[in-house]
Amino acid sequence: MDYENPWIYLDSPFTSEMIDAHVGFVYKITNTNDGRFYIGKKLFTRAGRKKVKGKTKKIRVESDWMKYYSSSDELNEDVQKLGKNVFRREILRLCKSKSECTYYEAKYQFELSVLLVNTYNKWIQCKIRRSTKL
Repeated sequence: MDYENPWIYLDSPFTSEMIDAHVGFVYKITNTNDGRFYIGKKLFTRAGRKKVKGKTKKIRVESDWMKYYSSSDELNEDVQKLGKNVFRREILRLCKSKSECTYYEAKYQFELSVLLVNTYNKWIQCKIRRSTKL
């Protein structure tokens, strides 16, 4: 966990033990100095490989979600310049599939008009299919 600036979910720090059956989450990172924010999504795991009996097997391993800030270069530059504690990292929604993450990321981006106000978001990009895990 990024103890310096943890993810907040329902007003409490979010930990690995709280992941349960969720695949990822939609988040909002807010610059507390000027109010600018970023809406994004992050998965709890990523593809990895493991050697089993001389063969390489594909596996899922925990991602860098705890210390992750954003894919936005501008936001990451501000985190480096201003410090982590200037930013509030909030989980808006836990998701049980990649499709659900993508859907709710776009939903929040449109609802909050991220392209019409001064945010770190520079585009809304999504291609969503119905998840088989409904």
